[in-house]
Amino acid sequence: MFYSIKDKLNRYRFSYTCRQVFNTAPVTAGTDQPVAVLTQLQHKDLTMFLVAIKTFANKVPLAKIFIINDGSLTAADQALLRSHLPIADIHDRTQFSVAGCPSGGCWERLLAIADFVKDYFVIQLDSDTLTLTDMPEVNECIATNTGFVIGTWDNQEIESMTVSSERVQKNNAPTMDSHVQMLAESRFINLDDCENLRYVRGCAGFSGFPKASFDKQFIVDFSRKIEKEIGAKWHQWGSEQVMSNVVVANLDKSMVLPHPKYTDCGRMKIPGTCFVHFIGECRFKTSRYADLAKNAIQALLG
Repeated sequence: MFYSIKDKLNRYRFSYTCRQVFNTAPVTAGTDQPVAVLTQLQHKDLTMFLVAIKTFANKVPLAKIFIINDGSLTAADQALLRSHLPIADIHDRTQFSVAGCPSGGCWERLLAIADFVKDYFVIQLDSDTLTLTDMPEVNECIATNTGFVIGTWDNQEIESMTVSSERVQKNNAPTMDSHVQMLAESRFINLDDCENLRYVRGCAGFSGFPKASFDKQFIVDFSRKIEKEIGAKWHQWGSEQVMSNVVVANLDKSMVLPHPKYTDCGRMKIPGTCFVHFIGECRFKTSRYADLAKNAIQALLG
C-alpha cells in the first residue's frame, strides 16, 4: 500500500513537471520508409509515453506508431493520444494472444511486433525512456535493416547461447526459486538446438526488429521448448524479456547498442549518454528523470 501511494505521488510530480509536453507539436510522419514504434501502454504512463515518443521521434523519423492498450486506457486517453500522435494506431492487447505462449507480462507486445514486422522496421519503445541527443547508431541500423538492443554493460556483444547459459550456471547456480530470467538462461544449455542459437542479456524496453526479419512461429516454438524445461515459471513476469532477447540475438543482422551511450538510469553518464531507460529501481529515486525530461521538452518547444 505504501509503495502504491508513493508511486502515485511520484508520477504526479513527474506529470506536473513535464506538463508542457501537451503544448508540443504532434508527431507526424517524418519518413516514407516503413519505420514504426510499438509500445504497450497503461493509463498511468500516458504523460511518460508522450515524453518518450516525442523526444524519440525528434531524432528518429517515423512513419507509424502502434500502441497496444493493456486494457486501462480510457476513451479520453485514446482521444488524447490520437490528437498528439496522428500516425498512431491503437490495438487491444487481447487480439495478439497466441496458444503456446504465456499471456500478460508484455507477451502480447512481442507477439504484436511479430505481426507488424512483416511490413515495418519495428522499434519497441518503453514509456519510461528518454531521448537526449542524436542517435546515429539507431538511424544506421534502420538504414541497413539491422536489429538492435540496449545492453547491460560496456563492450557487450551478442554471443553463443551455450556460452551465455554456461556462464549463468557457473556464476549463479539458479534454482526454481530464482528469477525467471536467470532460470531460463541457465536451462538454455538443455535445448537440442542451443549450440546453433545466440543470446544477449539486453533489455526489451528498447529493441529494434528489422522488416521481415523473423516470424511468430520462432517465438512459439522456442517458448514451448523452454516451458518444458522450467514449467509454469515461464509464465512469470520477465519471461517476455528473455524471449525478446532471444529474437534479437538470432536475427540475421543485429547488434548491442554502445553502452553507456544507451543505458539505464543507474549507469547513465551525461553528456555522453544519448538515450536513457528509467527502470523502476531508479526512476523516481531522485528528480533527475523529471529534470532531464523537462529540459528535453523545452528543446521541443524551441
